[in-house]
Amino acid sequence: MSKEQDRTTHYNEGSLTLAGTVMLGTGVMIGAGIFALTGQMAEMTGALFPLAFLAAAVIVSFSSYSYIKISNAYPSAGGIGMYLHKAYGDRLPTAFHALLMYFSMVIAQSFLARTFGSYTMQLFGGDESGLMVPILGVSLILAAFVINLLGNQMVQGVASFIGVLKITGILIIGLVGVWLADSLAVDFSSTGETGVAGNFLGATALGILAFKGFTTITNSGSEVKDPRRNVGRAIIISIVACVVIYTLVGFAVASNLSLAEIIETRDYSLAAAARPVLGEYGVWFTVAIAMMATAGGILASIFAVSRMLAMLTEMKLVPHSHFGMSGSIQKHTLVYTVVLGLILTAFFDLSRIAALGIIFYLIMDIAIHWGVLRYLREDVKAVSWVPVVAIMLDLLALGGFVWVKLNSDPFVLGVAVVAMIVIAIGEQVFLTSSARKKAVDDEHAHADHH
Repeated sequence: MSKEQDRTTHYNEGSLTLAGTVMLGTGVMIGAGIFALTGQMAEMTGALFPLAFLAAAVIVSFSSYSYIKISNAYPSAGGIGMYLHKAYGDRLPTAFHALLMYFSMVIAQSFLARTFGSYTMQLFGGDESGLMVPILGVSLILAAFVINLLGNQMVQGVASFIGVLKITGILIIGLVGVWLADSLAVDFSSTGETGVAGNFLGATALGILAFKGFTTITNSGSEVKDPRRNVGRAIIISIVACVVIYTLVGFAVASNLSLAEIIETRDYSLAAAARPVLGEYGVWFTVAIAMMATAGGILASIFAVSRMLAMLTEMKLVPHSHFGMSGSIQKHTLVYTVVLGLILTAFFDLSRIAALGIIFYLIMDIAIHWGVLRYLREDVKAVSWVPVVAIMLDLLALGGFVWVKLNSDPFVLGVAVVAMIVIAIGEQVFLTSSARKKAVDDEHAHADHH
């Protein structure tokens, strides 16, 4: 019986401070966004990419309203899984959209891991073979897995330490880059063929990936001290901090590299931007910061996403097998999360990983706002116009992004559609299965017995 009792998730309520929570959020946001997305966004929208970061910040600001309102009403370590359940109940929309969020977070880990590999290889003149980037990425995920096994305090301590170093370092890169630039006049005319509205919206959608780490904070819900106040505050602080940092660094890169150079070095554009103004020492410094940023981001992401899957498992919304492993469900979900991340890191390149992540995330985000609008508005005391605007902005960004990918990489759209169909069918089969019905009945009987 004791072994069975140990199968539950173990949440450590009140173990995360406001500062620690902000560091977890900014850890994921800054890790993903600024180091790898800058070049990809420039490739899509030309020299307008710093403005695409700002447009993404506007969209995320509207998006965050729904999350703050729900987390104030229902703080939960299950975060988005629990929010969807509050809106849609024990049904397919909850399980489907929660799994989209889960996969988008696993994708974010792989994105960070490959970014880590791309920057690290700049110390060795690049990765001609194409093998070292995924190998380094896989190694980083395994290291983050070990630290996560050591518990909350270890994760918070390491993430906070890395967070302070990383934010300081990125601010130095941005300030020095702007200070030493020949000119701050970014050439906004050089948008070339890509300077159309669809491409700007597509780049804005990618920019949203740079901010979506704020949802990591909602997944830490009940583990945050005074969550009804601090979850919302942590989200707002994280977004504002990232707007300042991204804008600064975006202009530093745009001032020091030509558009062609930014696109050519898109997987490591910050290191490339450091070279003309600071020489090789600047490159080493930038790479060191990038390595810390991506490492901290993976650490925080694995921490949050494994908790979300554990909550979905406890809610009987996803199938679960122990595969012979001992310990709690949370430990198992940590293993599944890491294994999935390893596969993606090994076999997908950066731009395709980012594309899958943004499609899954925006569809889930729309479902959250619709849930607030349709089912939870009175319960969470939300005004209706903000989620309406958030849905419209999400649809605009998603439409622009899909249009760009239809023209440049339709394969990745096919992968996204097939994956969503498989998730939907698999979940429908599971939710209507006799095994799940039995598990739910057993839980009810157990609750009645107590």
